Amino acid sequence: MKPLLEIDDLRISFGGIHALDGASFHVNSGVTTGLIGPNGAGKTTLFNCISGLLSGSSGKVRFDGGDISQRPPEVISRLGLVRSFQLARGCENMTVFEHLMLYGPRQRGEGLLRAVLGGRQVREQEEALREEALEMAKQLRLSHVLDNLVTRLSGGQKKLLEIGRVLLARPKMILLDEPMAGVNPTLVQEIADHLVTIQQSGISIVLIEHEMELIERLCDEVIVMAEGRFLTRGTFEEVASNRDVQESYLGVRRQ
Repeated sequence: MKPLLEIDDLRISFGGIHALDGASFHVNSGVTTGLIGPNGAGKTTLFNCISGLLSGSSGKVRFDGGDISQRPPEVISRLGLVRSFQLARGCENMTVFEHLMLYGPRQRGEGLLRAVLGGRQVREQEEALREEALEMAKQLRLSHVLDNLVTRLSGGQKKLLEIGRVLLARPKMILLDEPMAGVNPTLVQEIADHLVTIQQSGISIVLIEHEMELIERLCDEVIVMAEGRFLTRGTFEEVASNRDVQESYLGVRRQ
């Protein structure tokens, strides 16, 4: 398999604490990869560095063959690497439909000059994006709340909206930070089904998740982090039976 994301000796510290301490591994294209590890292992910090939200790290991050180290988030997103957030808040004064419309890539009407001079092309692009947003809402079963403010959504509906947002950005890879956290069991299964469909469409997924049943069901490969470093990788069965993983992650002590 061809690596789509490559991380080499990534390091960052906060007040003397090494949040990432030489993390190095790659993520393959076209698969769903689980990223697991105990609290404090550096998983979300890793996502923040990869996606450009945290500056000051050292090391290299390559995506789709190009160096994206220290590049701003909007550039990384346009290259096709898009992330979600564990706490899906959104803009409190915007509706579900407005959120979905917001994240269409390279909109001609975003610039004042192009909006004024673009005329028919701007209108055509906006209509196409409108149809995409409506179809995405239908697929995610959010059509009935399209006109609701995001503050009126349940936790699960906000997570579904996050998924819709990242998909409308037309990514090659999505980084999902605990997409099931705070979601009721019924919607957990619905979100899991959507993630299977996304992977089958050819979009690569890296998934932070603490529920091992979901990791086992969804992930082709699992990468384990501990103390800001890469620990091991393999199938779910391989990492679950690894003694180093059991000691660092599951709390099993060596005899």
